[in-house]
Amino acid sequence: MEPRGRVAVAPSATSDDDVVRHAPDGLAVIDSGGRFVEANPAAAHLCGLDPASVAGIPSPFPAPDLSDAQRTGEQTVTWREPVTGRRREFAYVLASVPGTTRWIASFRDVTVGRLRERRLAAIAKAASDVASKRSLIGTLEALAQEVARTDGLAGVQVLTVNSTGDRLHVMGSSGFGRGSEFFDKLMACRARGARLLMLEALETREPLIAANRYDAVMQDPAWEPLHDVMGSPLWDWFASVPLLARGEPVGILNAFFTPGQEVGESELEFLLAMAEQAAMAVDHAALLERERDVARREERQKLARDLHDSVVQQVFSMMMQARSLGVLVARGLPPTPEKVAQVADDLSGSAEAVLADLRGMVVELRPAATTASGLSSALRSLVETTSARTGIDVSLEMEDPADDLSGLDADLLEDVYRVLAEALHNSVKHAGASRIRLRLAVTARGRRGRLAAEVTDDGRGMGAESVAGPSGGSGSSGMGMSVMRERAARWGGVVQVRQPARGGTTVRMSLPLPTSLPARPGAPS
Repeated sequence: MEPRGRVAVAPSATSDDDVVRHAPDGLAVIDSGGRFVEANPAAAHLCGLDPASVAGIPSPFPAPDLSDAQRTGEQTVTWREPVTGRRREFAYVLASVPGTTRWIASFRDVTVGRLRERRLAAIAKAASDVASKRSLIGTLEALAQEVARTDGLAGVQVLTVNSTGDRLHVMGSSGFGRGSEFFDKLMACRARGARLLMLEALETREPLIAANRYDAVMQDPAWEPLHDVMGSPLWDWFASVPLLARGEPVGILNAFFTPGQEVGESELEFLLAMAEQAAMAVDHAALLERERDVARREERQKLARDLHDSVVQQVFSMMMQARSLGVLVARGLPPTPEKVAQVADDLSGSAEAVLADLRGMVVELRPAATTASGLSSALRSLVETTSARTGIDVSLEMEDPADDLSGLDADLLEDVYRVLAEALHNSVKHAGASRIRLRLAVTARGRRGRLAAEVTDDGRGMGAESVAGPSGGSGSSGMGMSVMRERAARWGGVVQVRQPARGGTTVRMSLPLPTSLPARPGAPS
């Protein structure tokens, strides 16, 4: 028993060699060529080397540069163990040995921490791509490359199920090609008896993992149709994770791990997270395509109504006028020159009106409003053709949007055009207006810019029950108004219908824009 008041002290290291030998971090001496001279047990263990024979082996560290080695502080380097091929990341600092050309490297393993950081960044980037990119192929291609780069994989494939559910298409790939014949070759392998883990994962809706899969595939004659595709680059472990959207399988994510890598819990969690982002992208693309189908049907219905209300009626009138001349001739009553001249003038006027209507419809169908300059040109063309066709005084107030609206999504600009075109069409057709004014500008509201646009006419106005409330609710009826509100809502905006005290009607649209967009005061808000 120790005497009271005294503290027992453990024996301490008695030499610098003991400190180096028992240090938790790797400590090594390297020469000017970056080769090991000697290393403590921790350094040899971290590098996967035999402590007794490290001398002369190239180290993970580049040949030191006296001018900047100590000035740059801690750096990172990637190392693969010579025997297992296992990939590690080291954080290290170098210090020169005075009077020699040797250096002391102090390093530690940061593989797990750095990998976790890269995975979190990859998940965040994938989520951003899903939200911002409009191309499914572009999104899934970027996601596949991000997965491969983050975990240092040999290859990644993202495949989606087609609309009929009987084919898989490679939509994103890294390390392997994305040939259109991949699925056909895959089915050829299946017909020869190959076990397709990706199809099993798709059917069971559960991820599947296989060790030493490369050897199994390359040595199995059943896989011969895909040997040229799957043979390079080299890989070993394989994981297949289904993409699930609303509980239904919509695709598969295949990960091919480099030799020396294994699939553990953390690797699987990362693949599941990225598969979730890929599934969201596929689901988003499907929803967008359905929205476009609805929009196309509505556009066709609108075109049919416009043709019936204008062109069809005018052509019918032209037909009846021409037929009246034939009736007179058939009765032995040849028309007088004055009558022929009158009919000719009427036919000419009707033909000009029909041509103007058709040109206006062509402008509305293909406005080329997919860029800022395209939107400006399309709106000016719309105003000019509408004014020429109807005789109504139609004007446009808009500063050149090329700078303010540059970089915006093409579909957003298209929807802005469609809303303004529909509002103008309604004013022409229903308001009995003599003057219509279109305005488009970018304004500041709070911390974000907003695109504000309005169509104002001096027509008969609308009944109080038809005017929407401040929230842009369902007060105004009709297919056109519903479509306008849906287009604005796609981008977080609203469409409001107001009846100014001076008379007429104002249709106003407001959309939030990215924070990087410059905003100007003085626009309709």
